[in-house]
Order: sequence, then structure tokens, then C-alpha cells
Amino acid sequence: MIRNERYMTRNTGCRAALLLLLSTVVLAPLYGAGSEERGSAAARELILYAGRGEPLVDPLIREFERQTGIQVRVRYGGTAELAVLLAEEGERSPADLFWGQDAGALGSLAGADMLSELPAALLGNKPNIYASVTGRWVATSGRARVLAYSPQRVSADEYPESVFDLSQMRYRSRVGWAPTNGSFQAFVTAMRVAHGNQTTTQWLTAMRANDTQAYRNNTALVEAIAAGEIDFALTNNYYLLRFRQQDTDYPVAQRFFSDGDIGNLVNVAGIGILRSSRRYDSAVRLIEFLLAAEAQQFFTDVIYEYPVTTGVRQNPQLEDYQRLLQAGPQIDLDSLEDLEGTLMLLRQAGLL
Repeated sequence: MIRNERYMTRNTGCRAALLLLLSTVVLAPLYGAGSEERGSAAARELILYAGRGEPLVDPLIREFERQTGIQVRVRYGGTAELAVLLAEEGERSPADLFWGQDAGALGSLAGADMLSELPAALLGNKPNIYASVTGRWVATSGRARVLAYSPQRVSADEYPESVFDLSQMRYRSRVGWAPTNGSFQAFVTAMRVAHGNQTTTQWLTAMRANDTQAYRNNTALVEAIAAGEIDFALTNNYYLLRFRQQDTDYPVAQRFFSDGDIGNLVNVAGIGILRSSRRYDSAVRLIEFLLAAEAQQFFTDVIYEYPVTTGVRQNPQLEDYQRLLQAGPQIDLDSLEDLEGTLMLLRQAGLL
């Protein structure tokens, strides 16, 4: 069984100790671009650049090491930061794999021909909302954008059908968002892809004119609803569920917009193998491990993300898997790479 002991400390009142532990971690330098030939005995080591949070995914990495004997040295950082670093390092990069927090960064590296093609067996049987059209990276888990709201202050007839409805006068000063947050920016990028720059700019401007309240991150948004500061918020599905770990009666609920609405964007964490890697076979084994039932169950049970494969036991706190597939919009995840264009629109709208 994969155990996330550092994550579980949140349930035992050791948050301060956890933060202290993480603040003292010093990552060892990563040397060598991996000159071993594919399949050689020397390839019992992998170097992974990970844009995922270390406290969440480290147990998975250690379990892979235990099962395979392959040592994984991890460089943690922001997804966008690591993608830029890989582009700068090019063929000299020591990395064998890149595990990104969102599809945009993976699409960018695939578009720059920096990722290897993956075996067809890894890419098959994935729903369209999880698929990469390039075949150079694969989703490892999914998360959905949702509308969080106050069940005490919001009546059933106030549920908006679309994220675009939130610019209406009836929602004035009642909605929160986090414009500086990466997941919100990925959502805006998806809106640009689906509806165009003009429509997206109009929505951003209208929301700002409607006195939408800005917060620093998704956690603060959920807290603001509970505190009565706002009645609605645009966030990711798992933030509320983490609050409910501590308090099952936490006074916030969440729901999807109408099926297919861009407000229900399902973004993914995904992984790809660098073309410069000489440890392809070992890298494939790590990807196979992350897609296997044990890891997929870990993603949904512990991190509250959605699995990307069928046959995983349903987490009762998440929407049903089939409901997710029905609600999520169909969009080319590789096309979410233009973060700079999104940042420009956010600046033009006065949000950055």
C-alpha cells in the first residue's frame, strides 16, 4: 500500500512540523545527462523533473523505487519554471522525465520536439478529455474546475448555467477568483482556445466591472466563502475536500456548470520522456507504474484527483467518473501552452 505520511499529518495537528520539515529540505544537485544506452544495467537510475508537490507525490516515487530497484532523483519546482529550464538545457538536460502539473507546459515541450513518442499501450483507452494529440505525453491524473458556493446563502435558482453568467448583475460583488493562480490562468487559456481572445477579454472585463473579488489562491477562496465574504468562487475540485478532512460540516459546497461548459475544464497532470534521455525503458516503467491501479487509487483517495483509467474504486467525495466525463468540455489539452498570451490578456483587463 502506498502511504502518504507527510500528507496525513494534516489530520493529526502536525501542520507546523510538516512545514518546518519541508523548509529544511535541500535538494542535491543533479549531474550528468544520462549517457547510458537504453536498457543498459547502468540505467537503474532516473532523473525526474517534477512540477508536482513533493509532500503529495513523494510516496509514489518511493514505492516505485521499492518495487523496481530503480532509484529516482527528483528535482521539484514550479511546472512552468521547470519547463523553461528544460528548454534552456536542451539536449544537455540531465532529466529523463518531466512530470508537469498542467497540460500547457507538456504541450509546449511536445511542440518544441523535446519529448519522445510514447508506446501506444500507454496512450490507449484514455477518454478524450484526458488525451494528448501529440502522443508524446500521457495524463496521470485529472482535476476539474468547479463552482464553489455557500449552501446557506445561495438558493437553487441562483446556480449559473455557465461561467459566463457570473458577469450578470445578480452576482455583483458575490464572486471570487484568483487571477494570479496557475490553475486559473490555465482555465483562461482554455477559454481563449474554446471561445477566442475577444470573448475571453470581454468576460474578464465584465467580471472585473461586476466587482469580482480577487484572492491570492484557491484555499483563500474557499475560506472566503465559509467566512461570508463571498458566495461563489471559481476553483479546483479538491480544495474544498481537503477542508472537509478537518470538518465534515464545512459550510461550502461545489458543483459543475452545465455539461460541456468551459467552466468545467478538466486539466491534467501528465508525464513525458525527454528525447535526450538514454534511459527510455526505465522511464517507461515509471509511467506504467503511475498508470497502474495502485497509483491511480492513491491519486483519487489521497490527493482527491480523478483517475485516468477505469476500474479504480470511486472516492465518494468526488463526482462520479462518468459524470466528470459528461461535464468536462472537449478541448485539445496540448493547445493550453500559450501562457504568455493569457498573461497579456489578464494585464489588459487590469487583473495583474
